[in-house]
Amino acid sequence: MAPRSATAAAAAAVVSFAVVAVALLPRPASSASVGVNWGTMMSHPIHPSAVVEVLRANGVDRVKLFDADPWTVAALAGSGVQAMLAAPNDQLASLARDPRRARAWVRQNVTANLDAGVDVRYVAVGNEPFLKSYNGSFINITFPALKNMQRALDEAGFGQCIKAVVPLNADVYSSPENKPVPSAGSFRRDINALMVDIVNFLQMNDAPFVVNIYPFLSLYQNPNFPLNFSFFDGGTKPVYDNGMVYTNVFDANFDTLVWSLRKAGVPDMKIIVGEVGWPTDGDKNANIKYAQKFYDGFLKKMAKNVGTPLRPGHMEVYLFALIDENQKSVLPGRFERHWGVLTYDGKPKSFMDLSGKGEGKYLVGVKGVQYLPSQWCVFNKDAKDKYKDLPASVNYACSNADCTPLGYGSSCNGLSHDGNISYAFNIYFQTMDQDVRACSFGGLAKITTENASQGGCLFPVQILSASGRVVPLRFLPASLVLFVFLFALVV
Repeated sequence: MAPRSATAAAAAAVVSFAVVAVALLPRPASSASVGVNWGTMMSHPIHPSAVVEVLRANGVDRVKLFDADPWTVAALAGSGVQAMLAAPNDQLASLARDPRRARAWVRQNVTANLDAGVDVRYVAVGNEPFLKSYNGSFINITFPALKNMQRALDEAGFGQCIKAVVPLNADVYSSPENKPVPSAGSFRRDINALMVDIVNFLQMNDAPFVVNIYPFLSLYQNPNFPLNFSFFDGGTKPVYDNGMVYTNVFDANFDTLVWSLRKAGVPDMKIIVGEVGWPTDGDKNANIKYAQKFYDGFLKKMAKNVGTPLRPGHMEVYLFALIDENQKSVLPGRFERHWGVLTYDGKPKSFMDLSGKGEGKYLVGVKGVQYLPSQWCVFNKDAKDKYKDLPASVNYACSNADCTPLGYGSSCNGLSHDGNISYAFNIYFQTMDQDVRACSFGGLAKITTENASQGGCLFPVQILSASGRVVPLRFLPASLVLFVFLFALVV
């Protein structure tokens, strides 16, 4: 047997060769100045190979995932698209508790995928684990999980080229209300010591800080927030801070993080924007008009490599998200299911030039999507004797399908009394793959071949699920708000 040091050196050489070989694979004809997030929380997913073709066709050469599902990741093999894989929050406890779990995770998800030709660059350990809404559930296990994952990457010989990171929401830092400027920013008091430890560990391993920044949420969470400060055309009063001028909230938020890192002792730490985007439905400010305005300004900014006042130059960013996901939690808001730059069936929502040149063109959509028959499930107005069952029927439909477009300020908010009922019945019918039993509701519904869409409200026809199975929507208590709203419409 070779000496241990020689064995390690040989393994490192093999690893280096494998990584270099993957890096030399043909890359997309890159016209995009950004990467994208590819989430899969939908009842009817599009085949991963078709999604990868869309990435390549649009010049996207970087993708951030939220797990390491073999069905999804395998499609990236040989594509030249760089990947950030992820261990979800529900794996943090086991990764933190047992280093062997981290070694097994690396072996199964990094080594195997590199061998298959997937260009893995990062491993995300959890996703926004320190959100206040989690009530501290992951505070004590995230850092140990991160250390075990990086150690496992090091031991496998990948540590120099593949880094473990923790994508964090921008709520981990802030400026005080009485001094809302970037220079006053610091990490949240309840996790400050932990954040200092994490960022210094990342810095020691030459790993970046991954942050998710959402100008839309600044607007959503504060009714007095100036609308134009969310965009990039300078149409609002600027913020002045120590000689720096801020004309948009993205720059101000980013530089608040820069100040927080300075105070934590890592002033030059690399920052990646892991998520940034604008939703198109589910709220009065979530619409295609505002999304197009946001992306147009943001992509031009990225293409110019102007950076921010404190960090001028190139920025690495990932748009959120690629495709709408009708299974995302609506606890943060109904807009959560409408972040995609592509619709549920892979169609572009609006003009978008990922190169940042401002050319009025659409993204390339998914090719070869197959649909169920052109039929809809609508309210049967003749069943007057059954009207007493309407609230329960609509409740059931919206408990098992996505009724978020019916909410206040959303795309279907203007429907009539009957239209709201029809939308609920149809979206359930489509989610259940147009099973005739899903369009009964005790005689309150009927199937029609006449398109039920009205005005700007799309009554969708579902696609054939590439996974060969329908995944029922998870019932979320927050959806009760929407159900109560619908009850008021049907009684």
